Amino acid sequence: MSTITLNQINTLPRAESAALLTGLYEHSDWIAEQALDARPFASAAALKHAMVKVLAKAGRAPQLALVRAHPELAGKAMVSKSLTAESTHEQTKAGLTNCTPEEFAHIQQLNASYNTKFGFPFILAVRGPRGTGLNKQQIISTFERRLHNHPDYELAECLRNIHRIVEIRLNDKLGYEPALGHEVWDWHEWLAQFSDAHEELTVTYLTDAHLKCARTIELGMKACGFDEVRIDAVGNVVGIYKAASHNAKTLMTGSHYDTVRNGGKYDGRLGIFVPMACVRELARAGKRLPFNLEVVAFAEEEGQRYKATFLGSGALVGDFKNEWLDQKDADGITMRQAMKQAGLKIEDTPKLTRNAAEYLGFVEVHIEQGPVLNELDIPLGVVTSINGSVRFVGEIVGMASHAGTTPMDRRRDAATAVSELALYVEKRAAALNAGSADTAKSPTSACVGTIGMLTVPNGSINVVPGRCQFSLDLRATTNDLRDSLMHDVLAELKAICERRGLHYTLEETMRASAAPSDAKLQALWEHAVQSLGVPVFHLPSGAGHDAMKLHEVMPQAMLFVRGQNAGISHNPLESTTSDDMQLAIDAFMHVLHNL
Repeated sequence: MSTITLNQINTLPRAESAALLTGLYEHSDWIAEQALDARPFASAAALKHAMVKVLAKAGRAPQLALVRAHPELAGKAMVSKSLTAESTHEQTKAGLTNCTPEEFAHIQQLNASYNTKFGFPFILAVRGPRGTGLNKQQIISTFERRLHNHPDYELAECLRNIHRIVEIRLNDKLGYEPALGHEVWDWHEWLAQFSDAHEELTVTYLTDAHLKCARTIELGMKACGFDEVRIDAVGNVVGIYKAASHNAKTLMTGSHYDTVRNGGKYDGRLGIFVPMACVRELARAGKRLPFNLEVVAFAEEEGQRYKATFLGSGALVGDFKNEWLDQKDADGITMRQAMKQAGLKIEDTPKLTRNAAEYLGFVEVHIEQGPVLNELDIPLGVVTSINGSVRFVGEIVGMASHAGTTPMDRRRDAATAVSELALYVEKRAAALNAGSADTAKSPTSACVGTIGMLTVPNGSINVVPGRCQFSLDLRATTNDLRDSLMHDVLAELKAICERRGLHYTLEETMRASAAPSDAKLQALWEHAVQSLGVPVFHLPSGAGHDAMKLHEVMPQAMLFVRGQNAGISHNPLESTTSDDMQLAIDAFMHVLHNL
């Protein structure tokens, strides 16, 4: 295939430019042609987003027509060899032209069921997040999963996959490879081989898998050209790329390498590998920055093995709690024992506290862990603030009694009380969002509340629950909004129990202040994103991050990278593309050169 250039697309007469872009959208060249109204494009990413906007504005009927213009996977068009050249290449690369009779029959049944439910064919970017192709089992598993989606959501998912197909096809036309993005994508696969559990990714503090991850990151940093690399007293892997001059200040970056149980490959780790790639490129070019760059792979952020969330970043701000050392994991092993067994010098922990006066601040790249960027089809997002949060564990106690003989108006049902509280949390958070200026400006929520755990100890099918244990997680963009939600929820808990003749206990287990982004560092991210030709989109972070711990002592700002599969995180389906990783690397490098 002869390649084209962005300059040609920008400068040739409209008809000639449109001819260069034929075949991007299946039998729908009008989308690329209309996108030419936005010329000149600063980058291929800008052209990609212009096409996204054209389709978004076109309305439902043209969108459905576009989806229906696509062939079924391993369908009649493939058998009759009537696929477009692009689709033939993609389905062949995914192995769909070489199915076993059983695989082919199963895909045909899925096609029939899908068309019956949705009225359009299943669309999947079969070349996958790295562009090298999904295997047949990945394709079939995705097909089976998406068959359960709501029709409106599934149409949107098809369109997102179409734009991903177009992204790869445009890369082919331009002869473009996101080379560093591919490498960073591969690094995530490389690290994901270490897990506490078989056939799922689980890496908790100081397990064998965790120690192997630390050693692997340490070796990777050395290979990238860091001047100093060490594993510190709590297991953080610290790499320093020194400044051009002595006595320079330091920019800190990084994220965590531990995971939740059965988690994803990118949460935290993306924020380690993106700056590592930048350091490698700087070192290869023999370039030095006017400041030291310190990349920290934090050993613990998730609080999975021990109740010590943000242990790694907390140690750097002087917030390592000695009482943590006596905590026991599920096997009765104390943190002190685990640290000694790992060869860590517990007595050196106080020495990890950083002198904030020596730092320019902290920046962090992170996968979004939410649906917003994915729904808007925007690759990067500038974080305005990390939400403040508060967590509780509690129990409501009533009276266990016979489910058949206890009248409805005589019951002291603990589980329905928690259920009532859960519905109130949902209703109250929604009401606060409706009145929030933050929510009015963007599709994100300013305020969220969750009862994620609801347990009836020794429950039975024929017993009115006498006890119900529950968790409560409340978050908001500001401390005031969080506290307002908390006040209302706790008042409602009290009222519910009084009305139902129950009593409760409640323990606060965590409180974190909101962490607004530093204006100067946030502006650097904005300029970096703008320089790539993609929209500058602002959003708060509903999740907690290491950046909120560093915020206690120094300025911080974050960049989010779009997640695939509706942005799901803390889940094996967590995913992002090598193209979006490349944009994150380019944005980070821009920040380094403009700080």
